[in-house]
Amino acid sequence: MALSRITKAIIWVVVLLVASLIGVRLIAPPMLEKSLNRQIDFSSQPITDTTRALHRDMLIMDWHSDTLLWDRNILDRATRGHADVPRLTGAGFDLVMLTAVTKSPRGQNIGENTGETDNITPLVMVQGWPMRTWGSLLERALYQAEKLDDAVQASNGGVLWVRTKSELATLLTRRAQTVGTPLLGALLGAEGAHPLEGEAANIDRMFDAGYRMMGITHFFDNELAGSLHGISKSGLTDFGRQAIARFDALDMIIDLAHVSEAAAYEILALSSRPPVVSHTGFKGYCNTARNFTDDLMEAIAAKGGLIAVGFWEEAICTPTPDGIARAIDYGIKLVGEDHVVIGSDWDGSTESLTAPDFPLITQSLQKLGHTEATIRKVMGENSVRYLQAWLPD
Repeated sequence: MALSRITKAIIWVVVLLVASLIGVRLIAPPMLEKSLNRQIDFSSQPITDTTRALHRDMLIMDWHSDTLLWDRNILDRATRGHADVPRLTGAGFDLVMLTAVTKSPRGQNIGENTGETDNITPLVMVQGWPMRTWGSLLERALYQAEKLDDAVQASNGGVLWVRTKSELATLLTRRAQTVGTPLLGALLGAEGAHPLEGEAANIDRMFDAGYRMMGITHFFDNELAGSLHGISKSGLTDFGRQAIARFDALDMIIDLAHVSEAAAYEILALSSRPPVVSHTGFKGYCNTARNFTDDLMEAIAAKGGLIAVGFWEEAICTPTPDGIARAIDYGIKLVGEDHVVIGSDWDGSTESLTAPDFPLITQSLQKLGHTEATIRKVMGENSVRYLQAWLPD
């Protein structure tokens, strides 16, 4: 009898533990994302017919969206977070650079961080990612490439990989032939190069997995360089210089977002290709530690690079459609309309408008007096021109 009671007690403990684990798995990820990817609702602001018509017609690209990090299918319309395929295509997007986050420090800030702690490890565990990703930054990057490939395969042609110039041409041809049908081209980038884990061979592994843009650092110094938000603020290491040479050889786009200014200037001198700053603001417009100086932005543009304006407070100070438009306006006046593009940082633990409200930015640019030709360049034509020149053959 006593043994029977003990057995029943053990069973109940096991049942409660399993139920608790299931509850954590089902409840914690959406609650966590809602708290980190906060939405600012501008749906009450009307969008004019003129703006809607322009959005149906013009090319639009976002250079930085962290949506693959989260526990949801990007093919499904979600009520949490900032973006997914239905919300992007509904807002007129044709291309998106999905960027893989693999590590971020606890207490992350734009001043100084070390790489000693990591918020992503518990996140991937609670979201049920494969065990191989729990202790490996490279495996986290490769898994997010697999998530994107699965979405492409399951989309029935609604999402296309864009890894080469020919795949970009296919997307643009399909777009012209199927006007009004949702279609999104997906590129893959890395939020910092720490998934390389200090091994040059891993550059090729990530390239083979589909990565076409590589950030150098994120919020902490790594094996390649100092971060804009790290301790050293130093330039490139020997491994960093070796990596830059390999990125160039593979025709991988170099993303300067988050890298120290010293390293950014070194990369401009070393690389044979123009870089992108995938999500940022201009220090002359919004004077925070998140943004590069105007002198550096001018040097990036002089190299032929692109500067992608973000949507959150630390980048543009006023995270409203008018505030974003004014930041874009500042950039156009500083570096010229051929070098300014869009880099939302959606789903990157930021607070911003969501994809359905994106046309309000176009409307704000119209109110500032920008011509349709200029708006078309910023929203997508500059990006497509760059990709046509610098994606791998």
